[in-house]
Amino acid sequence: MTAYTFDHMHLYTTDPEATASWYQTMFGAEVIRTPVDGKTRIDLKVGGADIFLLPVKEAATGKNSLDHFGFIVADVDAAIAELRAKGAKVTMEPNTIRPGTRISFVESPEGVRIEVLQRG
Repeated sequence: MTAYTFDHMHLYTTDPEATASWYQTMFGAEVIRTPVDGKTRIDLKVGGADIFLLPVKEAATGKNSLDHFGFIVADVDAAIAELRAKGAKVTMEPNTIRPGTRISFVESPEGVRIEVLQRG
């Protein structure tokens, strides 16, 4: 069977600069600006993952074309407290969904759900 490894995701945004700044503030994302055809492409590197920002005039579906993505942390409660202190909108408080798995959700300014999870 073919083995699959996460490589990247594309994220629609009406304001790439503001989106990049939010992910940098909340998750320590590295913001990468690359000139392409006279414009600046903005990509993010966070937690070893590549997130490519795609500018659009208005959100494609009103809810974006992404349900959610997740970041694993050592302590979900501490991570959510830190994110909340930075101004993140917490949409699901930390809770244990099954033995050994504790999750929470925050939401980006454009409505992308981000799962913060702890395993083990």
